[in-house]
This record gives sequence, structure tokens and C-alpha cells, in this order.
Amino acid sequence: MRRAFRLLPFALVLTLLACGTPQERCIWRATQELGSVEELLAEVEGNLARGYAWEEYQQTNMQWVRCTKPAPPPPPGSPPQPPQQSMCFEPVTVTLQRRVAIDPSAETRKRDGLAAKVAELRRNAAAEIAQCRAIYPQ
Repeated sequence: MRRAFRLLPFALVLTLLACGTPQERCIWRATQELGSVEELLAEVEGNLARGYAWEEYQQTNMQWVRCTKPAPPPPPGSPPQPPQQSMCFEPVTVTLQRRVAIDPSAETRKRDGLAAKVAELRRNAAAEIAQCRAIYPQ
């Protein structure tokens, strides 16, 4: 059993190494930031098209849920009792969305800044992808 635990880190490393070729991992690293900025740009463009933004917030409500209560201690010499199933009033947190007003001029400036950043990242990513393909040919 101890030997299995000693080999576990090596198995995890081998599993991670199997996740794509070196070229694919290099290209993923080169385009990761570009993907994030493109997602932000799409969100801002959606806000401008709708005229409002979505905001997530959390709300905690009380709700009846099934719970297990420990059994009372048995009298001496008798077998232990199984736990008791009952209903408990517990807090449950949910994530909701609501519309929020936007400043169209500020969103337009944000969109323009993100579009310029996307163009810059695309140029950089193209160069890095070419470098990845040169370093790790398939």
C-alpha cells in the first residue's frame, strides 16, 4: 500500500504530460491571454448591444433539506441505534443575475481599448505560434 502512495506523484506527472503534444501546449500558452481578452471584448460588445450589463450576486435563503441526526446513546448492553433521518431548516446560497445600467460612452471606450489589445495580442500570438511550430515540429 505504501508503494502505491509513493508511485502516485509519478502517475500524476505522467498523466499531465500526456495532455497534448509539446507544440500544442506551447501554442496554448501563447494564445491563453488572447482568449481571455477576446471573451472580455465579446462581453462588452454584448453589453453595448443590449444597453445593459448582467451582474451576478449571491442570495442566501433558508430551505428545508433532508439531514441525518445522530442517534441517542443506547442503554448499556443494547446495540447502537441507526442515525435518524429528519428535515432541517438550512441556509442555501444561490447565484442569481440582475440587469445593471451601463454608461455607453465608458463601455465604448472599454470596447475600443480591448479591440486594440486583441489586435496587439493576435500579432504577438502569430509570432509565438510560428516560433512554437519551429521549435516543436510535428
